[in-house]
Amino acid sequence: MSTLIHRRLTRNELNALIDSAPTTPVSLSDDHRRSLSARFRAVPGTDHRRLDAWTVEQAGRAQRGFRWSPTTARRVLGSGALRRIASAPALSIGEAVSDEITDQLLRAASGYARGGSLGYWLANASVPELGLITAEALNWATQVTEIAEGLENDWRIAPSDAFYDVATARTTLRGRRDLVVASDEHRVIIRVRAGTPGKSAGPGLRSDLTIETLAHPGGLAPARFIGVWPEAGVVLSVDATMADLRRGARDLVRTAVAQQRIRALIAA
Repeated sequence: MSTLIHRRLTRNELNALIDSAPTTPVSLSDDHRRSLSARFRAVPGTDHRRLDAWTVEQAGRAQRGFRWSPTTARRVLGSGALRRIASAPALSIGEAVSDEITDQLLRAASGYARGGSLGYWLANASVPELGLITAEALNWATQVTEIAEGLENDWRIAPSDAFYDVATARTTLRGRRDLVVASDEHRVIIRVRAGTPGKSAGPGLRSDLTIETLAHPGGLAPARFIGVWPEAGVVLSVDATMADLRRGARDLVRTAVAQQRIRALIAA
């Protein structure tokens, strides 16, 4: 049975979800990793797979090729700005966002940004476009900051997303994470989402939980994985039970199968 919990987004509700997270640790062993690798190897295909919660929520349906836009760039720039503030607290959010964009532009100007990268795209944006990009990144960083400042436990900005390469299976898993809340008993991961949660938000959250656990050096799962939708005022969370970790792994494998079937139909 799933441990998915639905709450309104308030400071008290969010802190209650963190404080009530299970304290019994759950972890994935090497046997679990080998089993997952075998399942992915059983899915035919020659291309390298890249799966995340979004592809799970879309059931592997083919999407248009990725392209940078103010909405796709805001999390990267906003999160980078928050990491700057963590190391230089005197910076304001606006200054940190500006510094992050400037750094990306400098990389492009010095030739370190390859074609298709964020820096390359920013370097070719018009002045009005840069204004919109800055506003989106500022809004994202502000939302995450407001959530973080309402937390009663120690927290930190996630240093990066979680990545896990499935051994010998040509598959990379990416789990998004924005805040890490840690106490003596457990750690809780918070991911901030745009828009409103759909019917498949639960499987997506379980996938993030499973990837976060696989990416941990010791296979230790967070006590609880929380998704926050500020614009909708909604919070969803899932506990790190072995049942939900297995469901998350199955959802990822099913998505790989669905992707392969769609590609085979297109090729035919």
